[in-house]
Amino acid sequence: MSYKIRLQEDYKNRIVAELMQQFNYKSVMQVPKLQKICLSRGIGEAVSDKKQIEYAVQEFSLISGQKPVVTKSRKDISNFKLRQGVPIGCKVTLRNERMYEFLDRLVNLAIPRVRDFRGIPAKGFDGRGNYTMGVKEQIIFPEIDVDKINKIAGMDITFVTSASTDEEAQALLKAFGMPFKGGKN
Repeated sequence: MSYKIRLQEDYKNRIVAELMQQFNYKSVMQVPKLQKICLSRGIGEAVSDKKQIEYAVQEFSLISGQKPVVTKSRKDISNFKLRQGVPIGCKVTLRNERMYEFLDRLVNLAIPRVRDFRGIPAKGFDGRGNYTMGVKEQIIFPEIDVDKINKIAGMDITFVTSASTDEEAQALLKAFGMPFKGGKN
């Protein structure tokens, strides 16, 4: 028996049919799909404390299941005591199976653990079918042990889709289970 990713199978079997009917696509190839999910975090304290980068890399490895890339500053900014080439953040890009597994954990485990949660704002679309949301605390992910973290930090999560409009992208993400706030849903 082979291992099947639940959301990937759900996309093939249910979501494609729903979106074809909703937007009157003529071909299955017109249906938007999730291409990648990017996680990123800027760490301003890393200029003075180099350990902050190591902590962020460990957390991103646990959350995403793959090793993140450390981002470095591109130019000198004297007001922030920043030099060119100094590590100031980290990012990871998820595709294929890891992307669907992360989305499943995000929707079903992490988002319900957010305090005072009332839905994800629908204003994070960029006009080209991509959606970016911010998470204020990394402790919503079940992989993170609250006792072992040294500082609560957030991250940005970007969903890159093949949709040409924001309405198509929102319908796709909503079909995957993203709980958008009321309004124009």
